[in-house]
Amino acid sequence: MAYDTGRTLIYASRKHSDGLLSFLGEQGWQVVPAKSASDVGRILNPGVTSAALIDLASGYSDREMGAFESCMQPATVGWVAATNPEQLTTTSIRRLIRDYCFDYVNVPCTNDQLAHSIGHAWGMASLSEVPIITPQVGGDQEMVGTCEAMQQLFRTIRKVANTDAPVFISGESGTGKELSAVAIHERSLRAKGPFVAINCGAIPPHLMQSELFGYERGAFTGANARKVGRVESANGGTLFLDEIGDLPIESQASLLRFLQQGAIERLGGHEVIPVNVRIISATHVDLETAVKEGRFRMDLFHRLCVLRVDEPPLRARGQDIEILAHHVLQRFKGDNHRKIRGFTQCAVQAMYEYHWPGNVRELINRVRRAIVMADSRMISAKDLDLLPWVPTLVRTLEEIRAEAERTAIEQALLRHCHRLTDVAAELGISRITLYRLMCRYGLRGDESGVPA
Repeated sequence: MAYDTGRTLIYASRKHSDGLLSFLGEQGWQVVPAKSASDVGRILNPGVTSAALIDLASGYSDREMGAFESCMQPATVGWVAATNPEQLTTTSIRRLIRDYCFDYVNVPCTNDQLAHSIGHAWGMASLSEVPIITPQVGGDQEMVGTCEAMQQLFRTIRKVANTDAPVFISGESGTGKELSAVAIHERSLRAKGPFVAINCGAIPPHLMQSELFGYERGAFTGANARKVGRVESANGGTLFLDEIGDLPIESQASLLRFLQQGAIERLGGHEVIPVNVRIISATHVDLETAVKEGRFRMDLFHRLCVLRVDEPPLRARGQDIEILAHHVLQRFKGDNHRKIRGFTQCAVQAMYEYHWPGNVRELINRVRRAIVMADSRMISAKDLDLLPWVPTLVRTLEEIRAEAERTAIEQALLRHCHRLTDVAAELGISRITLYRLMCRYGLRGDESGVPA
């Protein structure tokens, strides 16, 4: 399990205080200065606890504060705001502090007061951090997750690893079923034994018997030497039968016989060979439906599905999507000669909106491709080929009202050929109010006949 043991503090300000930087460093904080929301976005490590101080008194505009909101959403970052008392009368600042900050201080204040609030925010944020299992396995993937669905998966893996009963892993393609199988094996009493995997859907039906159980020399044409099958190779360890739902019906009977007897016979041989293996199987197929339709043996299903593990699809894993994307970026960012720093906000939003039919495998492929093809140091939704899933920009009520007013005035001006008296009468406002609105929305033209 991986836990964050350091105390990182992001210090966002237009003008950093050298004295405060020195004081916080003496208090044991690893202070990382930032001037803008984009700086904070590059510094943030999703899923890892940190504290953050935003110096609103240093003069951020409403637009800049709006950009900070996306950086302030991760639950594992505890934000504290430093503000002037008069700023608290501003609606945007009050909302920012209320929705995203654990605490705020009015400046000027003592360093001790500020350190107390920052420490409290860090402690509260640390409650949102959860352990992440990262098995040391080969390949391009690792098990990374902080959502409740993944935490439940990790708890299930720990439980089933302590027994020797067969395990059935169910989940969509690309969710990482083999990684779960490896994690179970590595945490079991068979960890020092072999882990042998076979994809039942990738082997032609007429070769499945020999792949599973092996054969003796001369068993058939071309059998020039004895071959040990996958089942026998896994003796003392774990046999992982991937895509078991694609196993041919004739091979299902042989597999069932092995599970019942704990022994095999190689093709062309008569020797009964005891084999001690643990069976873990997985498939994206609904085996219960396959049993009802006669495509899978019921007795074999009950033999394999003693313990069940359900892999959650990526679309159900919430913030894990962004965490996984950053994880893949860190792993493969060397594929681009540029130093890729992260993802744009539109890319993050598109990743949350996308359905991910290919699950984690698809995410890895999209991020790796984007790393190579990106033209800038920030990966965009276009680089991920997710432009259609960029959500429409959310507008405030004030923006919607302003657009409606502008449209109504434009249409009235056209109807009355810019006769302001008639336009004002139709809209139910005074001529002076109309003139002010026209100035606000840039509708004052020479044809209006209104003197400057």
